[in-house]
Amino acid sequence: MTTNDLSSLHPRLSRFVEDCLSAIDAGAAPAAQVDAIAPLMLDLLAGDRHFLSEANRTPNPDHYARNPIYFADRGVMSLFALVWLPGQWTPVHDHGTWGVVGIVDGILEERSFMTQGHAIISDAGIELHRGGVVLLTDGAVTSFVPNPDHIHETGVPAKRKMAVSLHLYGRELNDYHAYDIERGTRKMINIPQYRS
Repeated sequence: MTTNDLSSLHPRLSRFVEDCLSAIDAGAAPAAQVDAIAPLMLDLLAGDRHFLSEANRTPNPDHYARNPIYFADRGVMSLFALVWLPGQWTPVHDHGTWGVVGIVDGILEERSFMTQGHAIISDAGIELHRGGVVLLTDGAVTSFVPNPDHIHETGVPAKRKMAVSLHLYGRELNDYHAYDIERGTRKMINIPQYRS
């Protein structure tokens, strides 16, 4: 269930959201936001991980499940539980905001993409090249900031087990740029909540 009611969340998750909102209210730059929130995510994952409801952990056989947990009233933050079955991936995309991601269960693979020394200033003529890969294991926390946008695809290869991850974004993330590597283009797409 999408909510802005902290009382409907597990107490540990509610406290995490409150602490994140306090960090956001400090009004710092994106890098400082992730500096403040990444340790909060790490602390959340270091304890008992039964803070997600059954609905938050429910997969979808057709695509990764993007289960909304919390949207801040002012649109300054959104929190999702993403559930990845083997073989499920995002498109290559950016976020247009900062974010902090933590792995609740399993291994999430992140493949980065980068430009060759120039900023992306239009939706065409984009030359992206594969960067490295990061394997995020149980309890791992990663973060990103915009400008330049963090361009990547994320998922679980077919040979691995299901993964569950928490994604906290610095806005109500309901759209992002999806990139077509072969055509050298990007377009803004609306992201369904992918409820299970």
